[in-house]
Amino acid sequence: MFPATSKKTSILRILDILKKYSDENHRLSQKEIMGLLARDYGTPVDRKAVKRNLMQLLDFGFDLEYTETVRKGRDGEDEVMLSDWYLNRDFTDAELRLLIDSLLFSKHIPWNQCKALIEKLEGLSNTYFKAKVKHIRNMPEKLPENKELFYTIEVLDEAISARKMVAFHYNEYGTDKRPRPRRRETGEPRDYKVSPYQMAATNGRYYLICNRKHYPGVSNYRVDRISHIRIMNERATPMRLVKGLERGLDLPKHMAEHIYMFAGESVYVRFAAKRYITGDILDWFGRDVIFEDKGGDEVMATVRVNENAMFYWALQYGEHIEVWEPAGLRDRVAEAAMKISEKYL
Repeated sequence: MFPATSKKTSILRILDILKKYSDENHRLSQKEIMGLLARDYGTPVDRKAVKRNLMQLLDFGFDLEYTETVRKGRDGEDEVMLSDWYLNRDFTDAELRLLIDSLLFSKHIPWNQCKALIEKLEGLSNTYFKAKVKHIRNMPEKLPENKELFYTIEVLDEAISARKMVAFHYNEYGTDKRPRPRRRETGEPRDYKVSPYQMAATNGRYYLICNRKHYPGVSNYRVDRISHIRIMNERATPMRLVKGLERGLDLPKHMAEHIYMFAGESVYVRFAAKRYITGDILDWFGRDVIFEDKGGDEVMATVRVNENAMFYWALQYGEHIEVWEPAGLRDRVAEAAMKISEKYL
């Protein structure tokens, strides 16, 4: 049984049908809309009522497209026919797919929450789009999870806006895949008290850029490892008083210099690289990289980057690059490479 139909419900049902079944490639005639009203709602609506409701939706500002054709009426007068109706959407299917793929590639959103977000994004399109992304349901659940993630983000947003400090526990994982807060020597969970400035996504993770109380510089924490967060009454330390943020936070520069989000100062690093990884270098370090032609199949690159991050990046790309400066970093990479090599001899 379907509820009784009124003029008000008819227009809402027609709008719902346009949302579900129409797009630029799937246009609906008034007759087809009448058929869908009858099938989905058991609602008999005549053609004139459908046309009147469609025109009212246009008057209300809904972005509807249609085709006008002129034909001779029964009285011999020209009659304008409106057909091929569809609803323009805020997001194209390609844009929605990009957003959904971004969720799937993220490593910090619990799978159940990821699925719920995907369903909401699917609801912004129509039934044809949902059919294209059915395979998403078959993806395996991701572990480990932090069910406090969205709450943590909300609290951090509020604290950043209010310029207040926050306190939280910071978790580590054991082989049982369960989170455990870092603890003091007494065994109690350690409270991290920080002044939050910005959240940023990199390498599939979400990080908090902040200053830890009683420490002079910038700290970065994985948001998905934060739990038991609460806002403190204490005012956040102004950026100008934090080492490295005296001139404010230049986020693109900060992300380029902290490719693995290690804390600490940045240094200038020179390294030789094969020409074929030039694109990778730009992807990691941005457009501030300085290239020099070394001749042959190599270039020399100079970047400003966190030294610890560069150490791990150099190991990752060790087959394709050679660190020249600073000397201490070169020696550190060489020592690590020898230890790795010994394991495979």
